[in-house]
Amino acid sequence: MPACGSWSWGRRSAGPSGLGGPTNREDPALSGNGRYLASLVERGGRRTVLLQEQPSGRELPLPELRRFQPHRSPSLSWNGRYLALLVQQGGRHLAVIQDRATGRLHRLPLGGDRELERLSLAPDGRRLALELVSQGRSRLELLDLTPLLEPDLPATPLSGGGPLR
Repeated sequence: MPACGSWSWGRRSAGPSGLGGPTNREDPALSGNGRYLASLVERGGRRTVLLQEQPSGRELPLPELRRFQPHRSPSLSWNGRYLALLVQQGGRHLAVIQDRATGRLHRLPLGGDRELERLSLAPDGRRLALELVSQGRSRLELLDLTPLLEPDLPATPLSGGGPLR
């Protein structure tokens, strides 16, 4: 394959995933600042989300999510404060958002016979896009999370050209 322009792609491993850790990962999601990587791995016969700091590959614990498995469709906010994903509750999927700063787990139940397929969290954490299936038809829905979550915004220069926060 010919190179694109005068630069080349840099490839790098996502980092170690622990001793004897999973090597088969799916559905990667990278935080907007590139510091965190979420992916799905098989553990104990269930798909679970693995959150790693980059580039070290250090695994970050998510104890609040252990009881809701399997996991699907991870999505991260800009700084990785919020991790949104689908979890299994009974026979249905439920959208949840983990606030890693407070440890709080927000459940977003949807009524009716709609089945959740995928989700995507806006980088600032203020909106959530959901793909829903009802009676064999797929549709998208946007949820406004402003009453629920604080914005997770990129660091900006302080006035006077000071350092980044």
